[in-house]
Amino acid sequence: EARRQRRLLLLVVCVALLLDNMLYMVIVPIIPDYIAAMRGGEGAAGPSAPAGGNDSGGGGGGNRSLLPARYPPAARGNEDVQIGVLFASKAMLQLLVNPLSGTLIDRVGYEAPLLAGLAVMFLSTATFAFAENYATLFAARSLQGLGSAFADTAGIALIADRYAEEPARSRALGTALACISFGSLAAPPFGGVLYQFAGKQVPFLVLACVCLLDGLLLLALAPPCAAGARANMPVGTPIHRLMVDPYIAVVAGALATCNIPLAFLEPTIANWMEESMGASEWEVGLTWLPAFFPHVLGVYVTVRLAAAYPHLQWFYGALGMAIIGASSCLVPACRNFGQVIVPICGICFGIALVDTALLPTLAFLVDVRHVSVYGSVYAIADISYSVAYALGPIVAGQIVHTMGFAQLNLGMGLANVLYAPVLLFLRNVCQMKPSHSERNILLEEGPKGLYDTIKMEERKG
Repeated sequence: EARRQRRLLLLVVCVALLLDNMLYMVIVPIIPDYIAAMRGGEGAAGPSAPAGGNDSGGGGGGNRSLLPARYPPAARGNEDVQIGVLFASKAMLQLLVNPLSGTLIDRVGYEAPLLAGLAVMFLSTATFAFAENYATLFAARSLQGLGSAFADTAGIALIADRYAEEPARSRALGTALACISFGSLAAPPFGGVLYQFAGKQVPFLVLACVCLLDGLLLLALAPPCAAGARANMPVGTPIHRLMVDPYIAVVAGALATCNIPLAFLEPTIANWMEESMGASEWEVGLTWLPAFFPHVLGVYVTVRLAAAYPHLQWFYGALGMAIIGASSCLVPACRNFGQVIVPICGICFGIALVDTALLPTLAFLVDVRHVSVYGSVYAIADISYSVAYALGPIVAGQIVHTMGFAQLNLGMGLANVLYAPVLLFLRNVCQMKPSHSERNILLEEGPKGLYDTIKMEERKG
């Protein structure tokens, strides 16, 4: 039953990560049209016309025309700034809350913060469905960042805690990463189709229902009131001490650097493709869809290699960063949307190598150098991702405007290639011996409480 519960909890975490990334990306094809309709700006032909000016849309097109024009017409540039700030607000709030959420997770356990994060995500999704002005959209997006700071961090930490031994830990974290990738890449077509044919509320209501079901399943598996076993949990290492650990700092830097190309390309590549190769909207959308398969392939390959050669985790991460760097430099050389697919797939394959190799390394570093409590260390990982995705929607467009799209990609590629050798610093991590932390002392002395008994049985199993 313990193994079955562990698998069901993995399912709950994977669904939570899937939902978070679907909500993050589902608004990509919706928000520009939606904001134009609310403002009554250039995207709308008038109060009675659909937001995109396309009278031949599906049955849901009429729903968009009912949105009130709450703002006077504005310049396209101001609208782009608003969209960029809206996209970045989630990562910004997540960046601010993560230090607090990591500390709280270490104190109260993983299940209650995960449930709280799902509840906030449900509220955020429902708010998106019924929002009628920019302020409400901004509040919903920020609420999602608050929920993600708890749900994502607690979920990944819960996986690391329940799957304490390799290679099971790498397989479980790899499964979670595959769900993240699927959510990010499937959300735009999912949202666009439902928005076009069923109205703007439907994609958000579907996600809200799935979020509610996921929370109920978590309540059935691990109700917060039954988490009294955490009373015997050792006190985790404070997040500020983990941040100054040189090994954890190297991993965090790699996670931030490898995600910068993706975070900076998402808000800029569409305009570049339209201007340089005359790509249509469906071609821009299709560019991202095939990247799911190399991402899953990268997860699978890294998990298999890590099981056979665990001492080379640092090398898999360095190889991934080199592939990301080379692929990023190739993007400006593409001349049609079919060619663009290749470097995008290379970037996603490289990110899969880095994430799948280094996320288990963070848990191992905590095991051998600190106390085996994982909330704060995965809050640091979430901070690394949030840095990239908070800067992307705001900074990337300005860099393209002042320096050019090619220079942006060459700079991102060079940063990844130069950072790859830094991972050599991790080459001897696998030879480290576990420290005599409070948990190890408890386990060596024999189980004295319910938590220690459960962990001892899991280790024997």
